[in-house]
Amino acid sequence: MPFSTQPSASGEQYVLTASLDNARHLSSLLRAVHFQDHATCFATANGIRVTVEDAKCIQANAFIQAEIFQEFSVQEESVTFRINLAVLLDCLTIFGTSSLPGTSTALRMCYRGYGYPLMLFLEEGGVVTVCKINTQEPDELLDFDFCSTKVVNKIILQSEGLREAFAELDMTSEVLQITMSPDKPYFRLSTFGNAGSAHLDYPRDSDLMEAFHCNQTQTNRYKISLLKPSTKALALSCKVSIRTDAQGFLSLQYMIRNEDGQICFVEYYCCPDEDITEAEL
Repeated sequence: MPFSTQPSASGEQYVLTASLDNARHLSSLLRAVHFQDHATCFATANGIRVTVEDAKCIQANAFIQAEIFQEFSVQEESVTFRINLAVLLDCLTIFGTSSLPGTSTALRMCYRGYGYPLMLFLEEGGVVTVCKINTQEPDELLDFDFCSTKVVNKIILQSEGLREAFAELDMTSEVLQITMSPDKPYFRLSTFGNAGSAHLDYPRDSDLMEAFHCNQTQTNRYKISLLKPSTKALALSCKVSIRTDAQGFLSLQYMIRNEDGQICFVEYYCCPDEDITEAEL
């Protein structure tokens, strides 16, 4: 394993250490939530959650389980810090985004604790680069309080179905309207753009539908500008879980399988557009 002696050789104590044989596994996940420059990292024994928010209306979480790493150690119950995500991505891809066949960038990540920088040791082809990224005081994050007991409607789709929808719907529309119902139309996506209204329906027995659990009819609108960042995760994913609660808050959970067949998740929470009346529906 590269860098196996790096921290111990320096005699420093780290509250977080993590090693990956292929840094691209991490960078591709982080790119899926990179719609703002800063992110809050939250590490526990289970892995790392990277959270990005915008305007208190949308929140994205990338979950990197401990099992993904070849080595993963957290010395405290939890470790939290804020970091410039754009800088972190630049460092992770310092050797370029596409390695030569058979080569990959190995990564060792070390963090000494509050006030210290996040240290990255990157190695490719015998060349080692060390990056130190300043960390910041973590922000208080929005709590969408989205637990499974409050879910009203849930469907699981193969991602290709949603990718086709986003390609076909009129993205000049300001909102995407989502209807989920135990009866027809079951699952409908609607836009209201320059060319008029467009609707895309998915029957509950569609080949693309992996699970369908709808308890009541719900129609909610979401600003397309808020949902667009999630298409980065959609492009990487193989399945997507779409859930809503009684208030119309939306959860999009993308299942992403990396090159080694390991599973990670990226989740987006989005609040409904409140500028909508019953008459419009």
